[in-house]
Amino acid sequence: MDDKKNIILAVLLTAAILFGWPYVSHYFFPAANPPVTKIEGGKTTPVAAPGTDAADGPAVIRDRAIVLKDSPRVAIRTPKLSGSINLKGARIDDIVLPTYKETIEKASPDVRLYSPSGTADAYFAGFGWQGEGLKTPTKDTVWTANGKELTPTSPVTLSWNNGAGQLFEIRLSVDENYMITAAQKVSNTAAGAVGVKPYAYISRNGIPKDPDTWTIHVGPMGVFNGAANYDVNYKDLDKGPSTQSFQSKGGWIGFTDKYWLSALVPAADADFAGQFRKGAGTQYQADAALGSTMLASGKAATQTIRLFVGAKEVKTLQAYERAGVPLFDRAIDWGWFYWFEQPIFALLHWLFETLGNFGVAIICLTFCVRALMFPVAQRQFASMAAMRAVQPKMKALQEKYKDDKQQLQLKMMELYKQEKVNPLAGCLPIFIQIPIFFALYKVLQLTIEMRHQPFVLWIKDLSAPDPLHIFNLFGLLPFTPPSFLAIGVLALLLGISMYFQFKLNPAQMDPMQQQVFAIMPWMMMFIMAPFAAGLLVYWITNNCLSMAQQWWLYRKHPVQAATAPAK
Repeated sequence: MDDKKNIILAVLLTAAILFGWPYVSHYFFPAANPPVTKIEGGKTTPVAAPGTDAADGPAVIRDRAIVLKDSPRVAIRTPKLSGSINLKGARIDDIVLPTYKETIEKASPDVRLYSPSGTADAYFAGFGWQGEGLKTPTKDTVWTANGKELTPTSPVTLSWNNGAGQLFEIRLSVDENYMITAAQKVSNTAAGAVGVKPYAYISRNGIPKDPDTWTIHVGPMGVFNGAANYDVNYKDLDKGPSTQSFQSKGGWIGFTDKYWLSALVPAADADFAGQFRKGAGTQYQADAALGSTMLASGKAATQTIRLFVGAKEVKTLQAYERAGVPLFDRAIDWGWFYWFEQPIFALLHWLFETLGNFGVAIICLTFCVRALMFPVAQRQFASMAAMRAVQPKMKALQEKYKDDKQQLQLKMMELYKQEKVNPLAGCLPIFIQIPIFFALYKVLQLTIEMRHQPFVLWIKDLSAPDPLHIFNLFGLLPFTPPSFLAIGVLALLLGISMYFQFKLNPAQMDPMQQQVFAIMPWMMMFIMAPFAAGLLVYWITNNCLSMAQQWWLYRKHPVQAATAPAK
């Protein structure tokens, strides 16, 4: 009767984990990056990037190429940025990242971040002034440029005279990476003094496709008074209040996507008023207003603000942080394990740069982790081996006290104390592995350095799930299994390696535990299948190294291996 009850409980527990895991994982562990390849007819083919059909949008949405030709422009050319500045409104509204592609296809278009107003997914930045009784430039103002191209070696100055005694100038310069500096200058030649207050803004239409989750923040964010703020989401602005305001000395404000960032960065010692605003429909805006200045006749004033628009490359963000942008690397939502994820990333990236293959780098990282944990693992395996050695005595106690559970527990505790074994000692390395696994998960999910990195054969992106599924015969059958059944080759290898690893462990004395441990490898195979392929490579390698270490221990202590119970 007890055996039947144990079997039923084991089945119910397994079903609860299998069917409940998708809901839990969606909250705590968002899905891996979308797959960049698929298997059709047994062949690996790239997956095209999802596009935006302008025909489905409002009637005012126009083709980007037409909009770009409607206004005078200054080109932007740097090693990592290309695009143009719109002289109507002094907007930076055309930014493409030539070093990143939408997909792994050779003909894939470059990643586009900024797009002009009036186009699908409009996203742009601009600069301006406020002033009482002062004629300031507007979004329709057409500026004059003193050059045709903005490059790291050739800055461009935009100018506009309001005809009332004030000359407005925006001197734009750009570095080799993603930072554009705007020096906003006002010269007053009128008879009286004027008050001017410069500001900058980032406007975007639509919510990014990347999900905003518990572990990965996507949306409005900034650093205010020395603290990173991830508290504002698009949903918060939708529900109200539609404006969230901040006062800060130094810091920055903007919008973060999974891999991309657009942020306004005032000077480190500047006081600024930042706010996030919700406009009509799905329009959102981040503003940074600097302090006002009273400008006497014949005087000029210049205030500077920077605009970052580009990829969230870890080393690039860290370089800007060292140069004075506070907590700039927190644009990547490292989370609570920041102190642990940074070394994992640094080691993994160094291995990748050294070896040239990201999958091999993950395998080498696993070797490094196992080497550091070798003493702890040795104690774990020694404890497990000792448990195997006393299992005949445990079995005898079970037979003797099978009708007295309380007495059995007391005798078992006496046996553990007499033989100096701890049944929980083997769990310690598992708990140590959890933060390592979570850190690697975050690194693979968050850092752009891992995006679209191939391994071998059909694995073209280790930050995406394995595309080779066994339930459609590896692409030979013309259907794509649902995510619950999308068992790839790597997931199958994970289940097999975990099965053999469990076979080396001491058999559980409780029948229910035996049932659970028998099912566990195949349950983990289903659970881990949707995760990034790189995580499965790490786990499979770790399982193989664990088995090798156990085998070595049993070779070193053959008596312990010989006393293992038959399975």
